Amino acid sequence: MKIGLTLLCAGAVVFMLRILVTFLAETRNRSHLPMKVYMAKFNPKSKPSIRGGLTIMYSNEDIQKTATRKAVGAALVLTGAMLLGLPARAQQMSGSSSTDTSASPSQPSPTDQELVKELDAMKKRIEQLETQLANKKPQEQPPSGAQLPTKTDETQPKMDDSQSSTAIAKGQSTPAETKPGKEAPFAFADWTWLNGNARTKTPAFDSKFFTPEIRADVDYIYDFNHPKDDTIGGSSEVFRSNEVQVTQLGVGGDFHYDNVRARLMTQFGMYSTTTPRNDASPARGQWQLADAYRYVSEAYGGYHFDALHGVNVDAGIFMSYVGLFSYYNFDNWAYQPSYVSSNTPWFFNGVRVQIFPTAHLKIEPWFVNGWQAYGRFNNRPGIGGQILWRPNGWFEVLGNQYALGEDTLNNPGRVRYHTDDSIQVKYYDNPLKFLDKAAFSLTGDLGCEHGGGVSCWGNSAKGPKQAFLGFMLYNRLWFDKDRYGFTLGGGKINNPGRYLVLLPPINGATATSGTPYFTQNPGDPYKAWDASATFDYMPSQYITFRWEFDHRAANVPYFSGRGGITPPGGNTGAPGSFVPEFTPDLVRDENRLDLAILVQF
Repeated sequence: MKIGLTLLCAGAVVFMLRILVTFLAETRNRSHLPMKVYMAKFNPKSKPSIRGGLTIMYSNEDIQKTATRKAVGAALVLTGAMLLGLPARAQQMSGSSSTDTSASPSQPSPTDQELVKELDAMKKRIEQLETQLANKKPQEQPPSGAQLPTKTDETQPKMDDSQSSTAIAKGQSTPAETKPGKEAPFAFADWTWLNGNARTKTPAFDSKFFTPEIRADVDYIYDFNHPKDDTIGGSSEVFRSNEVQVTQLGVGGDFHYDNVRARLMTQFGMYSTTTPRNDASPARGQWQLADAYRYVSEAYGGYHFDALHGVNVDAGIFMSYVGLFSYYNFDNWAYQPSYVSSNTPWFFNGVRVQIFPTAHLKIEPWFVNGWQAYGRFNNRPGIGGQILWRPNGWFEVLGNQYALGEDTLNNPGRVRYHTDDSIQVKYYDNPLKFLDKAAFSLTGDLGCEHGGGVSCWGNSAKGPKQAFLGFMLYNRLWFDKDRYGFTLGGGKINNPGRYLVLLPPINGATATSGTPYFTQNPGDPYKAWDASATFDYMPSQYITFRWEFDHRAANVPYFSGRGGITPPGGNTGAPGSFVPEFTPDLVRDENRLDLAILVQF
């Protein structure tokens, strides 16, 4: 009996050691795949102990390995228990043999037979698991219903954490992996600080097809000269004194669908009369071009090509960038811009191509009817273009060029050239301070005409000097998170020949009619300078309350004096004609207080 028990114990020990050696070798030969960990969704109704916990998911192979390890562990525990129980069993069997002599020592008891059967069955099960693990190929499968995050297209809006959580909660998948898109032009910074650029950061309403736009400019101008006819001359932004006037009301917007684009902005109020009045080209030919375009400030259609960083081709009436300031006073740092801006074009009628080689550069050639012209003045159109470079978010270089236009009515031999160049620098930006931002703009213009009795270079056999030289400088400060703004600025021009000097509306004079009271003959001198101080209150990005003081001066009588520039009883005869016994009251300087409410949606 003792020999049999000893053999049984030795066999159990050998069996246990075989199991341990086998699974230690299996562990060394097979590397574990990393487990998958997913953050469980926060459930406020769950128990506090499991809120915001981690749900750990394994691959199929990890699950199979875990089950095998559990089976092996159970086998080892059971084997250990058997080994510990064998001595007690031996003692029981020895005791029974001394008292019960009828029992046969060569036959095991039924309990021992069951233990042997269990050991044999366990051995076969372990061999089956070993075979399955040897033949099984590792497979990596994500949990059912889960989707791993992918890289999004840089050209698409990026979801923040709350948006992505909402999308997952609604069962929406993240965007499929795509190649990074090209960066949109000038989208790398906020440009609402620029002079001549709208400061609205988000449209009040937008859709896939149409982005509407509404503008209102209402002013009250106090002129310290107190002209008795309330008429202000020499400006393309201010026209009446001591009255509330709607300078400009525009309704329109941008259409955009399937790469097709169009823009329409209407103009009502003073602009609908004063802007066409400064264009002489409708006098050539028929169909009253000034009336046809009177109520339109911008109207064009075009197409966007997905080349480089974008290419736009537009045809119609589009805004001029010459002079830096925008046609719309809401976009500007001051209400009355200096002469370099006020006396240069506000619009072009023609074709433009906007080319964006990079996200920091725009090259834009123009083919236009002429210098702020609905039609052609003579037989030659004008050409020009813009180069806009923004290397970073605080610096801009802007260059506008114009050439070859014959822009003097009924004088086809006189050709015009003009260059307008600006820089803008945001030299301070600290949103946490009361003075949160500061920037300046500097613009310089140079131009001339030659032929048709004038010369670019001065008095010569070809005629007197016909040139334009000017600059303007503005510095702006923003306070209290851009709620308040303060601007100081001004400029100066020298324009012999007066070909870009705005004609005072004496007796209803227009650019076509001219006036004998203020000539624009070759060689006529004109020098002028101005300065302004502007305070803005901006409680919303869509509205500006503006107070501004302007001082303007010229070397010749030019501005409306107390006697006004309208004949007694109103305009007499043809526009701009001479009226006997009438002399307009023109003075050399002007002081004004401009109050305005400016709105843009």
